[in-house]
Amino acid sequence: MIGLPAVALAACSSSRTPRVVEPQIDPYYQAMYGTLTNEKFVVAAMDLRRVDPKWWRQEVAYPTSERPGTIVVDTPNRFLYLVLEGGRALRYGVGVGKTEALVFRGTATIGRKAEWPRWTPTANMVRREPDRYGPYAGGLEGGPTNPLGPRALYLYKGGRDTLFRLHGTTEPYTIGTNVSSGCIRLMNQDIIDLYARVPTGAKVVVLN
Repeated sequence: MIGLPAVALAACSSSRTPRVVEPQIDPYYQAMYGTLTNEKFVVAAMDLRRVDPKWWRQEVAYPTSERPGTIVVDTPNRFLYLVLEGGRALRYGVGVGKTEALVFRGTATIGRKAEWPRWTPTANMVRREPDRYGPYAGGLEGGPTNPLGPRALYLYKGGRDTLFRLHGTTEPYTIGTNVSSGCIRLMNQDIIDLYARVPTGAKVVVLN
């Protein structure tokens, strides 16, 4: 190495640490999915770096014959649409349960709405996974660990509960997937937003 230029020696011995560039999230979406402290229980902020942007709440073109105010749940494509005027809709990403979300299709109405709802696993859930759901067969009060999250919309047909729900989640990073049990889950900030926009009696169309 004697006689080599100093620059060459430096080049041989250099060990640079790769620079990690964090993705830049639009402040609009950071605020949309930020921490909510005005709730009965604090709703944690979403780390949007872990969620594909296509699942974020956004207004999109959505030509349909359904009237504004109708909810359309597209279970195969993991989207929920709230129909707006002028061929537009608010689109929310959803997660779909492996079994419960697939047993209902067609039209229903929002028969009941609940904030921080109580949750009771279905008999099928308890039978399928007794160790996991058996301890909650009698129900679980609303709160941060409740699988329904901060809001639930209950679908009724012919005046009877279909057992199909639109709700929040304790697993927000499963949005866009088909995992676990349950019905249609939204990110907690999204179910709070949807809950505020739709009244009891609103029409729901489930595509399955």
